[in-house]
Amino acid sequence: MSDKNLQLMTVGGGCFWCIEAIFNEINGVENVVSGYMGGTVPGTPTYREVCSGLTGHAEVVQVSFDPSMISYEDLLVIFMTSHDPTTLNGQCADVGTQYRSVIYFHHKHQKEVAQVVAREMAPYYDKPIMTEISPVEKFHEAEEVHQNYYATNPTAGYCSAVITPKLARLRKMHADKIVQPQSARISSFGGQIKTL
Repeated sequence: MSDKNLQLMTVGGGCFWCIEAIFNEINGVENVVSGYMGGTVPGTPTYREVCSGLTGHAEVVQVSFDPSMISYEDLLVIFMTSHDPTTLNGQCADVGTQYRSVIYFHHKHQKEVAQVVAREMAPYYDKPIMTEISPVEKFHEAEEVHQNYYATNPTAGYCSAVITPKLARLRKMHADKIVQPQSARISSFGGQIKTL
């Protein structure tokens, strides 16, 4: 990568194609890798195995970021507003434990920040936040076809129907955090949160 003092964040919130596309737009993010974490079976899982829901893994992204440019807390706020953290085991049409909302913390400070962010954001939602906060486990990088999926398949049905609208809302809600900020900036919190 570089000689920067990069840190890692690992989160899952539905299909990793969506979350990966979100964080690829954020200023201060150096790299985003899609993968699997939190499973209960040995070995390296495949996409097909994880999609079965039988391995216990969640689809996640591992984000390398420069904390001098963006904080872990800000990244978590973006994450929590980029999916529905009140839904247990699924996002929209993606249903199953592999699509659960989860924050895997890499150390005690990340755990504390995640707990604070979840607590502070709770009043903005009508239902309780269901996001799991767990210690990081072995990260299994997903197959190459799943890396930078949106960037290489922007016109695919799922991408245009699900990810493109999420990115449009991201650019409005977090305009000041985007790699090339737009001139119109709005507050992330202005009443009830509408998740991406």
